[in-house]
Formats: sequence, structure tokens, C-alpha cells
Amino acid sequence: MEVKFYDTVDDSLLKFAVIVANHKGKWVFCKHKERDTYECPGGHREPGETILETAKRELWEETGASKFDLRKICVYSVIKNGEETFGMLFFAEIEMFEELPKMEIEKIELFDGLPEKWTYPLIQPKLMKKIQTAI
Repeated sequence: MEVKFYDTVDDSLLKFAVIVANHKGKWVFCKHKERDTYECPGGHREPGETILETAKRELWEETGASKFDLRKICVYSVIKNGEETFGMLFFAEIEMFEELPKMEIEKIELFDGLPEKWTYPLIQPKLMKKIQTAI
């Protein structure tokens, strides 16, 4: 599996939004109800959505963030079994949370550093590193 970064690709290729989020100097990670690992908020783009709308929706669904600044960082891709899929990487500074929506995320946790147990250990640490050099 390989992760690549791009300045831009055709919008129709963007299938995912991943948001690296911070709140008062701490990294925001999600714990899915069915896993004992941590991940960045994010998910699939739904039909008719812009990639920015996807990022805003996923950030709210997975963290309960109600007030935040969100900015695009870059396009990323994951190459697996010869197939390349594309997503947009965002950075969010979360000012306020509401109650976590009752969906697939069990809880959010705030970290000073990075979690030891990643849901996607071959992908998300590379996205975090990209964010840390971009902000």
C-alpha cells in the first residue's frame, strides 16, 4: 500500500474526505463502536456533495463539532492492489462540540501526541505527518 500527495486532481475523482482536527492544542481522534483503535474523522463522499460538504458532514457526524475552521490541505491517494483512490485532506480547528451524534462513533478523545493504536496504520500516520508540515 502506498500513499501519495497531489496539489489537485479532477474533482470527480475525490471519493473521501479525511479531517485532521485540533481542539485547544490537542489532536482529536475518533473511536468507532466496533473497533478498539483510533482514527481521524472522515468518510465517503455522498452523491451530490462537494468534497467540502463531505468534510463538514463527516466532522460533525464523527466528533459533534459545531463550530470550527476548516481548510483544504491537499489531495491524497492510496494505491492498493494497483488501484489508486483519491481523497481530500483537510485541517480543522474545532472551537465547540455538541453532543456526539448517535451513529458509528463511540467517543472522541483528545491527545497531546498521536495514538498508538491506529485503525488505518499504513495511511493515517502519513496524513498526520503531512498536516504537521503544512500548518
